[in-house]
Amino acid sequence: MTQDARTAAASRKKNAAAAAKSDGHKSARTEPVFQHYEAAVLLLQQGKYEKALNALEKLLPGAPSEIKDRCRMYISTCQRQLLGRARSFPTPEEHYDYAISLLNTGYYEEAREQLSQILNDHPGADYAFYGLAVLESITGRAQDCLSSLARAIELNPKSRVQARVDNDFQNMADDPRFTELLYPEVP
Repeated sequence: MTQDARTAAASRKKNAAAAAKSDGHKSARTEPVFQHYEAAVLLLQQGKYEKALNALEKLLPGAPSEIKDRCRMYISTCQRQLLGRARSFPTPEEHYDYAISLLNTGYYEEAREQLSQILNDHPGADYAFYGLAVLESITGRAQDCLSSLARAIELNPKSRVQARVDNDFQNMADDPRFTELLYPEVP
């Protein structure tokens, strides 16, 4: 065998090994475990938390290490969503306290949902409008913040004084509409 033939044969072996390796990587994504994982994530995205939770819990014990942490995270998300649906509060004020705890821990969308639910059930809850204004300020939604705060002040004028000293409105401090809302008496 000539040197060129040996080099060509070695090159073919390397290429075949590389192809087998890449095919092995591709087939890992088509294994049933990955298909089940993708189906569970789709259920989660569709808001079918109970079905997604069951699928992920079945998948977790045998899941490859590369998706095990994600499964745990999604299980936690499903549990939190299901727990949030099951909560009932004896008073709207206690419901508000829960919403604010979500806001303080950075669960902004969940907090928005809870505050909106309070307002659906109790349209005159000035504190819920105030909480929504705080949330909108923190998340950079200036117009929504102003609308919610204006409604809170309309329902309870003391909200104006509270907002003047509330650090949660620091994002709004330079907005002239915010200043005008808090200090209407200043020309």
